Amino acid sequence: MSNWLHNLPIVWMALLVFGLTALVTAAIYLAVMALSVGKRAVSFKAVSPGMLPPPSVLFALFVVFAASQVWTDNEKAGSVADREASELSGVAVRAAAFPGEPETRLRSLIRSYVTDAVAM
Repeated sequence: MSNWLHNLPIVWMALLVFGLTALVTAAIYLAVMALSVGKRAVSFKAVSPGMLPPPSVLFALFVVFAASQVWTDNEKAGSVADREASELSGVAVRAAAFPGEPETRLRSLIRSYVTDAVAM
């Protein structure tokens, strides 16, 4: 499922995450409302709304640190891809030093490597 989720376009991924969050929130709300009848209602009303911000702050920090890690990984991947493209370009330029069949073979290998890399 992880590959399926990560391959979704960002808009669908956001809609899925927000939709699941809304469903879980609704389920929790309905469970609390169903349980807060009779004598238990007093216990549920004893929980102050002031106790809710600390968990929400912890959740926000978790989201921020997770997003930060993803951002860093994305920058590293972009840097590695740029470096690889630069090196392949350099090899293609240096292939001219081997005229004839070796140059053709080297350019063919580079082309097939790029095609395989794009297909992944």
